[in-house]
Amino acid sequence: MLASVHLTFSHPQLRVSMETMDDAGVYVLRDDLAIVQTVDYFTPVVDDPYAFGQIAAANALSDIYAMGATPVTALNIVGFPISKLPKAWLAAILEGGADKVREAGAVLVGGHSIDDGDPKYGLAITGVAHPDEVWRNTGAQPGDALILTKPLGAGVITTGIKRGLATEDEISEVTRVMAHLNRTAAETARRFTVHACTDVTGFGLLGHALEMARGSGVSLTIEAHAVPMLAAARRMVELGAIPGGTRRNTQHVAPWTTYDDAVAETVRTLLADSITSGGLLLAVPAVEAEVLVRALRDAGEREATVIGEVGPGPVRLHVMP
Repeated sequence: MLASVHLTFSHPQLRVSMETMDDAGVYVLRDDLAIVQTVDYFTPVVDDPYAFGQIAAANALSDIYAMGATPVTALNIVGFPISKLPKAWLAAILEGGADKVREAGAVLVGGHSIDDGDPKYGLAITGVAHPDEVWRNTGAQPGDALILTKPLGAGVITTGIKRGLATEDEISEVTRVMAHLNRTAAETARRFTVHACTDVTGFGLLGHALEMARGSGVSLTIEAHAVPMLAAARRMVELGAIPGGTRRNTQHVAPWTTYDDAVAETVRTLLADSITSGGLLLAVPAVEAEVLVRALRDAGEREATVIGEVGPGPVRLHVMP
């Protein structure tokens, strides 16, 4: 979504549009059914074409899960330099994406491709939800706990991959995290009270937290020591493998962010890391938080943890050690 372009549509059935930078649009078909729609695509973040397809699909599907919805159909969006790269790579990308769509329980119904100078892949996803059960990024309440379901660091590590700095084990681990669907996290969280939700992707944890704070009119406190991070992330920052998007995120959130002096620069960078296919950031009542974290971990989301809390306005991010 282009944040600098304001295209506002008004319609009685349009429940969620672009005004609050939510993860997907919501259109009400009837009193008990809404469709939830999103689209996302990008250039490769790993060298393996099948893994790239998986990651791109997981990333697109994540927007549906972040709205509390269930994905039902998907359309491929493909740009590929057909005269420069092997056709087998294109087939592998599409196979990876299709396998993730199947894992999500959705159906791939078609798509569109063009001959492009650089490979690009993603999907347009349609999901469904009850209109009264859609999650927004705007409902966080003072006293809520903040839960994050995946570790940070994918942005600096994938930049390290491009620069030849990452080991095979590090590549395998970041690929696993990015290709992992947020399906289980979302389905588990639906059994609890979710006041607000978003997924952590290109704007980094701090950027998406700021959107939640703005939309909800609250302040957020993030405990840096509690935020899960991939093992290789700090090493990549120290080696200078910092994406341009991460640097822009740091600058963007600066006017609304206060850091404790004990929070190291490396950690500040990772909190703003521009990542692909990150986890869900959930605001839930504090009394439910630890039970939800245990349920998430029991379901296989082993990195899920409480990383902070919601306070009253004005809008502010407080980052503690």
